[in-house]
Amino acid sequence: MEPLRLGYVGCGFMAQKVHLPNFASLPGCRLAALAEVREDLGRKVQARYGIPRLYRTHLELADDPDIDAVAVSAGYALQGEMARDLLRRGKAVFMEKPMATTVAQAEEIVAAEREGGGRLMIGYMKRYDAGNECARDAIRRFRESGELGEVVYARNHGFCGDWVAGLDVTMETSEEKMPPSPTVVPDWLPQEWAAAYLGYLQQYTHNVNLLRWLLDAEDRVRVRSVDLNEDGYTGVVILDMDGVRATLETGSLSHYRWDEHTQIYFRHGWVQTWAPPLLLRNQPAEVEIYRAGKTQEFTRPVPQAAWTWSYKREAEVFLDCVRTGAPFRSSGADTLTDVRIFEEIYQLFLKQRA
Repeated sequence: MEPLRLGYVGCGFMAQKVHLPNFASLPGCRLAALAEVREDLGRKVQARYGIPRLYRTHLELADDPDIDAVAVSAGYALQGEMARDLLRRGKAVFMEKPMATTVAQAEEIVAAEREGGGRLMIGYMKRYDAGNECARDAIRRFRESGELGEVVYARNHGFCGDWVAGLDVTMETSEEKMPPSPTVVPDWLPQEWAAAYLGYLQQYTHNVNLLRWLLDAEDRVRVRSVDLNEDGYTGVVILDMDGVRATLETGSLSHYRWDEHTQIYFRHGWVQTWAPPLLLRNQPAEVEIYRAGKTQEFTRPVPQAAWTWSYKREAEVFLDCVRTGAPFRSSGADTLTDVRIFEEIYQLFLKQRA
């Protein structure tokens, strides 16, 4: 089977530290083209990975007929604009989260899929973490069997910490300045809150997306209550996820690891996951299942893919779905819900402050 010919847009931190090494290591993938506005940096990365063609813009890469799929890493709003252009040209696209910084931009991207015939996968790597997959399977099984009763509560706690975890992948550098990336925020958002909104969105879109996926809530989500500090970042948000009350606990902590866990409470037990530092390779989330009642039993199931990295697994899934036509687990249409939720959170936050 011929490997897929992948084009990559961007040579920033996540591209060089995570995605390019992962795609390059997969036998079903051949890095065929690179696009980077910083010419010197682009040439260095091109040489490191032996990439045949180098373009200055994503549009030049998009017009390359030999490219089967494209991955994008850029500024929050800019990467959404790039993805939109690539989708209109019929490309299969992988992009980092967040898909968009406004609902309007997200809707444009989803419309571009329909218009151009391309397909979009968002890099919500938590959905590809073997531990989270194990937890979701258990949650579904308990909901279907009724063994632990109904789901009564869900929570995600994310106070962060050291997410890089000493990752030592070599990164090429250049003296060239990165052109400024556009700042795109909702029309209703005061400019003085733009940085806080974007910081909150980019950090916690992962967490909301994971909760939705674990609960199979899809778009059946609404914001019930928002209690954030003056920084617009630290605090608690209460969501209704398809009838389940779910809390999002947010903040920052100078932790040497990564302080994030997710817990789904049933009437008679729970399923909990602990996230590893994001860039800690080959360490999936840990899982705990507690059965209360007469049993009173704790178990720690080991994911089938015991020593795997969620970032590499999402790359594998992207290539497989492009090759087979299978639907993406983290599609653009699904991700639009996350963008909507964060606009609603901040609308309620600012309304309360007023």
